[in-house]
Amino acid sequence: MERVYNFSAGPSMLPLEVLEKVQKELVCYGDSGMSVMEMSHRSKPFEKIIQGAEATLRELMHIPDNYKVLFLQGGGSTQFAMIPLNLMNKNKKCDIVLTGQWSKKAKSEASKYGKVNVVASSEDKVFSYIPELDKSKFDPEADYFYITYNNTIYGTRYTELPDTGNVPLVTDISSIILSEEIDVSKFGLLFAGAQKNVGPAGVTVVIVRDDLIGNAMDFTPTMLDYKTHADNDSLYNTPPCFAIYVAGLVFEWVKEQGGVKAVQAVNEKKAGILYNFLDESSLFKGTVVPKDRSLMNAPFILPTEDLNAKFIKEATSAGFVNLKGHRTVGGMRASMYNAMPVEGVEKLVEFMKKFEMENK
Repeated sequence: MERVYNFSAGPSMLPLEVLEKVQKELVCYGDSGMSVMEMSHRSKPFEKIIQGAEATLRELMHIPDNYKVLFLQGGGSTQFAMIPLNLMNKNKKCDIVLTGQWSKKAKSEASKYGKVNVVASSEDKVFSYIPELDKSKFDPEADYFYITYNNTIYGTRYTELPDTGNVPLVTDISSIILSEEIDVSKFGLLFAGAQKNVGPAGVTVVIVRDDLIGNAMDFTPTMLDYKTHADNDSLYNTPPCFAIYVAGLVFEWVKEQGGVKAVQAVNEKKAGILYNFLDESSLFKGTVVPKDRSLMNAPFILPTEDLNAKFIKEATSAGFVNLKGHRTVGGMRASMYNAMPVEGVEKLVEFMKKFEMENK
């Protein structure tokens, strides 16, 4: 069977070159005589793997020396708790902008540990835009200011970051990491679940400024304290070794493409192909305010639920899979992560044009 064009929002497609390398090394990694899945996380071969992955990620994202890179577990959902447990430690409050389901979950979790000030929300229009921010609503005593950089479900992204002054800016970059250039120095902490744009599910990347480590609340579980992992180079317990190994291969692949800047140019091209069609179509309609459109996740709809269902069914048969929108939104969503080739988006648009002609 041939590989399909997988437009899933996560877990999502990986670069074919990476999968082929994994396949080649699956049974025996290098001269270790075993698979990465079998080796000790404290062995020399794995030490080289995790250190190499960190070094390449630091190079790709230009991560300053005063930031730690941690390879953790538990996904973004665990970060929703770790962040307030570690950062909401002075005034017991934070600011947050609600732009989708994930920021709402982050708010809910943070509310267990302190006061959460909702600076702005776009829920009034089904999170189809990034709200304008009024600085007078920022709390200068907040322990941190939280945003979701790219909203996977609703297809919006920040194109201008809030100026939070001395308050650390914290962000979820799960669906945007390595897809466009990000100035890490503007943030106190960034995190990303791997399964969208980095690698297989299982590892979560956290990039955290040194001064934000070591101040966790007294009752913070050992495994939820960033200091635990920073002091032990992400090896306090057995990490998700295989997921880290594959993530490291993806980091190398991005480097081979010319780095994040080169990858961003390709992503802008892919998004342009799809959005230009949606803007010109008389049948398909994008659901996001144009200025806030995500490069990674493009939701769109047809005039009726019957047509939505018909399109998804026919697209799947044609080899364009996982285009069904999130259950909370409906419609369709094309996720165009780094591993999706330009050809995949071009062929999808060709199929959409054909569907439009046949269903006017």
